[in-house]
Amino acid sequence: MFGLSSRNTKTFRPRKSTPVGSKGLQLKRHIDATLGSGNIMEAVKLPPGEDLNEWLAVNTVDFYNAISILYATLEEFCTDRSCEIMCAGGKYEYLWADGVKVKKPIRCSAPEYINKLYDWIEEQIDDDRIFPQQFGSPFPPNFMDVTKTIFKRLFRVYAHIYHSHFKAICSLGEEAHLNTCFKHFIFFVTHYNLVDEKELAPLQELIDTFLGNGRQGSTGAT
Repeated sequence: MFGLSSRNTKTFRPRKSTPVGSKGLQLKRHIDATLGSGNIMEAVKLPPGEDLNEWLAVNTVDFYNAISILYATLEEFCTDRSCEIMCAGGKYEYLWADGVKVKKPIRCSAPEYINKLYDWIEEQIDDDRIFPQQFGSPFPPNFMDVTKTIFKRLFRVYAHIYHSHFKAICSLGEEAHLNTCFKHFIFFVTHYNLVDEKELAPLQELIDTFLGNGRQGSTGAT
């Protein structure tokens, strides 16, 4: 993991705690151990005998922490002036709406969109009714829908970074870390059908390279 420098103290957010108590920490250790072995597919698969919702919850927080740390290093490159709209290249623009505070989608700069997204994700993670903090507590009926929305929007951050800031990533020596984080992310979302195919279009060529000739097998809800 690369170090954080003084340039990103403004946008860096404290790492969110792993949900579902000690069980979550156990699952987090499993993720770290399997990733450390270099086997991304093993890090993605639901461990035998474990609950899918608990696995999704722990991984959601883990992926959020990873992308928030990575994006924080780009503070001087991704500004309201340099990135006036949240986009992934010239073909894809992302408008912000959370359905509660902002019901009608609005145009935002990339930093504004991403900060609103982080605020919204943290609200979901911190809500014990959505992400239970105690092992054995029930997950809500809409947990999968919330999870899919989080992953869809986290993908947009990756898409923006790759399209708008890859040169900066390379100048910081972070391209290998970015590719590793995104590859893990893509293996996970395709395995559990968390992001619609059309949403992945901005990075489809890169995704196909990471996944190889055969698409990863999927499980869970569509």
